[in-house]
Amino acid sequence: MTDIYKQLATFLDHLPAGYPATESGVELRILKRLFSPEEAEAAMTLTMIPEPVAGVAARNGRDATELEKQFAEMADKGLVFRISKRGKTLYSAAQFVIGIWEYHLNSLDEGLVEDVNEYMPALLKQGWLDVKTKQLRVVPVSKSLAAGMAVTPYEAAEAILNAQSKIVVSDCICRKEQKLIGKGCDKPMETCFSFGAAAFYYERNGLGRSIDKAEALEILKSGVEAGLVLQPGNQQKTSNICMCCGCCCGILKNLKTLDRPAMAVHSNYFARVDDAACTGCEACVAGCQMDAIAMEDDIARVDLQRCIGCGLCVIDCPSGAMQIVEKNADDRYVPPKNMLATYIKIAQERGLR
Repeated sequence: MTDIYKQLATFLDHLPAGYPATESGVELRILKRLFSPEEAEAAMTLTMIPEPVAGVAARNGRDATELEKQFAEMADKGLVFRISKRGKTLYSAAQFVIGIWEYHLNSLDEGLVEDVNEYMPALLKQGWLDVKTKQLRVVPVSKSLAAGMAVTPYEAAEAILNAQSKIVVSDCICRKEQKLIGKGCDKPMETCFSFGAAAFYYERNGLGRSIDKAEALEILKSGVEAGLVLQPGNQQKTSNICMCCGCCCGILKNLKTLDRPAMAVHSNYFARVDDAACTGCEACVAGCQMDAIAMEDDIARVDLQRCIGCGLCVIDCPSGAMQIVEKNADDRYVPPKNMLATYIKIAQERGLR
């Protein structure tokens, strides 16, 4: 049975976000926990492009009725992705992150969490550090922006929420998993937004609840007040916003171990200190999720190689000494237009076909 899981691991590794092999084989242990051999085989018949079961069955010599039943069960379990379009149900392969792992929000156990935590650094290196295009980006909290500062709609969380016709909010899987193993923090739990097709999937699978824009904006406000970093998907038309902390978030806590985390994040802003206004209270030091601020001669100093431009230090600062500054035009990042474009870029950067 090991061979089928190696095949599945290879299959997942040939999706844009990757699923690299490790010396310990932890990636295979994870798959054995999640997939039966039959489910592993079925998952490999899919592609990243949603399609009707009939086409998948014909391409793979399978009975369409049996495959439909199997895919439906796998979608319910978070092993494949399912959407409805013009009255038809379509299925596609799910990447491990962002995808299969997040879809197991309601079916975590300690063993699975421990394995995923062991695996995450290897996955982050290949699927994040070794490619230029990331799956997520960082946008500054709106209160950190100076009056009159022009911000494109895809860089303003409020504008992203207001543009949605379907919003589902769910618990943060990172904080939930850390609490399960006796770690984590006391920051808000219900902080992850999904939009569009992803929202319908989350709702149908019982992973979250549908909310209106007013409630979404209130949840956003509460998350910012709790000191959470805003990470929307790396697209101009995004399908999600995560509100993340540096102690639990699988991405941020691993980036935090780097010498230069700012180099591994898409952000168009950075923090700057007005020396004359700084009182040395250290509120910004305590609130920084990337340990990017330190005191020097009782004045806050920002390490630009660590600052990811989230803007939380600005709203934490009681004296108004912290400012969020836009990067130069040559250094500004323009995200791909949609999710497909993002994953095509990642695949190209990984040399996949």
